[in-house]
Amino acid sequence: MDAAKNKYSIIVPTYNERLNIALIVYLIFKHLRDVDFEIIVVDDGSPDGTQEVVKKLQTLYGEDRILLRPRPKKLGLGTAYIHGLKHASGNFVVIMDADLSHHPKYLPSFIKKQLETGASIVTGTRYVKGGGVHGWNLIRKLTSRGANVLAQTLLWPGVSDLTGSFRLYKKSVLEDVISSCVSKGYVFQMEMIVRASRKGYHIEEVPITFVDRVFGSSKLGGSEIVEYLKGLVYLLMTT
Repeated sequence: MDAAKNKYSIIVPTYNERLNIALIVYLIFKHLRDVDFEIIVVDDGSPDGTQEVVKKLQTLYGEDRILLRPRPKKLGLGTAYIHGLKHASGNFVVIMDADLSHHPKYLPSFIKKQLETGASIVTGTRYVKGGGVHGWNLIRKLTSRGANVLAQTLLWPGVSDLTGSFRLYKKSVLEDVISSCVSKGYVFQMEMIVRASRKGYHIEEVPITFVDRVFGSSKLGGSEIVEYLKGLVYLLMTT
């Protein structure tokens, strides 16, 4: 299938990303010059003025290219994707973070990999040759790596990076997978890819370097790690 015949809906959930959203939008436009795409910003009632920045970006790029689809408060990542999906007009959907940890320069590689392989899902991975993490301390690296090794050992999902959240989906596949997921927060990405693997969908990987957020504070804490371990047990029992 030719990329020119496809449309890519890029869902970007935001909460207090006023300092990042303009740059991420600029970089998406820079790296997808010859691609038909739209950016769907799902903002969860950010008090920092994120939505005002997005509205200014709409006047610059057009409301047909940047869709602001806000929600009244923080309602979770999984429901943010479901909300964005309702407004997606593309036949492919990209999910990515707004905090610049996922660089848009990788998007052409995702699209190319999908076109070459016909994959239902292309996921960015930190844990193959060419991938990596920048800006994390040793404890954070060990925590993430350990979480992935533990999940690999118990769940055998067939992908190297379970907790990454930079992915390209066929829209119909994302709709199918997301409807069967129940997890919240940090575990959600892992459940998505494990469910997709169990359903037999073709998954490909592209190496990426994950960069710790440039502006703002990280949202990962001890409670998220506990939730991850609970989620791991849940998936072990139900998949």
